[in-house]
Amino acid sequence: MKRLFRSEKDRKIAGVVGGLAEYFNIDAALLRIITVLLFIFSTGIPVLLIYIVWVFVVPNEGDVK
Repeated sequence: MKRLFRSEKDRKIAGVVGGLAEYFNIDAALLRIITVLLFIFSTGIPVLLIYIVWVFVVPNEGDVK
């Protein structure tokens, strides 16, 4: 069973996007570009709030193993 976690090895800020990329088995760079585009085109506030919530809700990779 796959587990969602914040990545330890593929992190730029908090590992949220890296963890999502590993979970969905897609390239982290592509997901980061999509995240930035969503941030720009949605006035930023919803994407930023979701990111901050995920930092506190999704466990770190080291805590899961």
